[in-house]
Amino acid sequence: MPGSRPARIRLCAIDTGGTFTDCVWVEGGRLGLLKVFSTPADASAAIAGALEKIGGLGDALILLHGTTVGTNALLERKGARLALVTTEGFEDAIEIGRQARPKLYDFFFDRVQPLVPAALRFGVAERTASDGQIVQALPRPALRALADRVRRKKPQAIAISLLFSFANSRHEQAVARALGKLGVPLSVSHQILPEFREYERTSTVVVNAYLQPVMQGYLEKLDRRLRGNGKLGATPRTFVMQSSGGITALASAAREPVRTVLSGPAGGVVGAVAMAKRSGVDRIISFDMGGTSTDVALVDRAIRPSRRGEIAGMPLGVPMLDIHSVGAGGGSIARFDRAGALRVGPESAGADPGPICYGRGTEPTVTDANLILGRLPPRRFLGGAFPLDLERTRRVSGEWLKATGSGLRLEQFALGVVRVVNAAMEKAIRVVSIERGSDPRDFTLVAFGGAGGLHACELAQALGIPRVLVPALPGALSAFGILASDVVKDYSRSVLWQVPEKLPLGRLDQEFAALAGSAVRDFRSEGWRGRIRWDRRVDVRYRGQGYELNVPYTRSLVETFERLHQRHYGHSYPGRQVELVTLRLRATMKPPLTAVSWAGAEVEESGSERARQRPAGDRIAMFFGGRKIRATVYAREQLASGKNYRGPAVVTEYSATTFVPPAIGFSIGRERNLVLTLS
Repeated sequence: MPGSRPARIRLCAIDTGGTFTDCVWVEGGRLGLLKVFSTPADASAAIAGALEKIGGLGDALILLHGTTVGTNALLERKGARLALVTTEGFEDAIEIGRQARPKLYDFFFDRVQPLVPAALRFGVAERTASDGQIVQALPRPALRALADRVRRKKPQAIAISLLFSFANSRHEQAVARALGKLGVPLSVSHQILPEFREYERTSTVVVNAYLQPVMQGYLEKLDRRLRGNGKLGATPRTFVMQSSGGITALASAAREPVRTVLSGPAGGVVGAVAMAKRSGVDRIISFDMGGTSTDVALVDRAIRPSRRGEIAGMPLGVPMLDIHSVGAGGGSIARFDRAGALRVGPESAGADPGPICYGRGTEPTVTDANLILGRLPPRRFLGGAFPLDLERTRRVSGEWLKATGSGLRLEQFALGVVRVVNAAMEKAIRVVSIERGSDPRDFTLVAFGGAGGLHACELAQALGIPRVLVPALPGALSAFGILASDVVKDYSRSVLWQVPEKLPLGRLDQEFAALAGSAVRDFRSEGWRGRIRWDRRVDVRYRGQGYELNVPYTRSLVETFERLHQRHYGHSYPGRQVELVTLRLRATMKPPLTAVSWAGAEVEESGSERARQRPAGDRIAMFFGGRKIRATVYAREQLASGKNYRGPAVVTEYSATTFVPPAIGFSIGRERNLVLTLS
């Protein structure tokens, strides 16, 4: 059992979701997996409990953590009471934003309210020019008056974003020193995002400040819980997954939580790419359906973080993977609206009370619908360790249907729930593929998360995707992706240099060297040792243009930019003056992850044993296409490598279940990935 193993686990990744907390660890060159129910009131309790169950933790354990704490605080507007200090006259820029409207012709569209109310926005009489020259000095009496005004409002965090601070940070440093005496967390723009475009920079700093007390409180609570737990032995060194697809130190995540808002989903994309490559697939659409939400992303041969993104209607200027999320998961609650139409989500039953079939929920969910349809064998959930209550599900769902006045039969209702949630997820996949110029038929759908395999084939059929890949460890792939991630540091600086004839190579090399020096110091301060890989890039545009193209830094940078401009826009202007806008450096290092063997991995100790005890090829009844059919149930451990199988079938395993509709072929390879081929 887990608690009786010798202390040799050195690396463990934990991804906290809305319903389950997933743990993947390296032990003796093999992978282990454990799923426990999340504890929404205090996510750190589930983490400590999971580590206790794993047992055998080494004295030098490294814990890699993916968290949704920042994301949830932002979406639910449960962050800090926040003050914003900016240049006088620009206090309302955070509310004015850009002229672009998400719904151009919607007269009833409600703008996203800023995180900082007008009464907590403070302007200081100072001015720095775009070239860094001080136009209006900032006197000390003004700083003292500012500190008094801010103190009276009693903020829990402060965001500081002065005009052109990326060119000269002297005034921001002075404001930070004056406000530092208030004893609340500060987010300073020249430290977090030293780039131009004041609205996006200010928005990023505001979000960071809004999340700082929440994230710091959570991470401190986690650290105290792990330190005070005598069952764990030594306290692990903890690192946190970033939105860019790399890990960073606990202190860095607490200082800059804005970089972790897509922490868990980013791990899923990294894990999907790693698993797909084992099967020789490099063009994928990742489809991560968990208990609360579904996250989709398109990866064409390599993961490329975008330079900016948007969360909850607020722009963020930090690197992040291009992930689109919808409120559709296994725990999404079904309901009828006022017009009698069936709706599913975004509200979720989560881990508490959970779906009806978990024993406490009272409202039907997507998981309950799959159970009623027979796609989810009740005695094989979590390897049989947590049986689902089919009788209660049918009874409570039937009573709920009767109370709503619906005349639908139970199976009709369940089929409707699946169709509605599939439509929402199909739309999400279209957003990252068709709407961005990619044909989904040229990609493989990589389905994971606890519920991904139950819906993947029907989604692939609707979109014409020819192949579905359900990787090994599908229900904990985000945790595996965190485990397999590099340590990543991103740095940037806006320079706004015009290039009249030839590149200022000396100045460029000098600036990149300064950024590289910061990276080396940060890696060393976190205790990482190893070879650092550098990716140097420059945002370039023609003079007079409003937006840039991101170009690798080489001696032929201008020629590369003109080729990219021709490819993106269908034209270029050879000989026209070019402007270098922002320098970007991405530094990565491989963590000390030993080679992992999949054969005989301790993935599902009790679940795998139960699977081997069952006869292969059980037959069950299920509903599909409005009629009753017979399907074969396999445990993944029972599938022979290289052998071809055919649906209708259900493939069960510890962390997830896969539904294979009729006429779809499937097989399992040596790498343990399940490949489903659609005609």
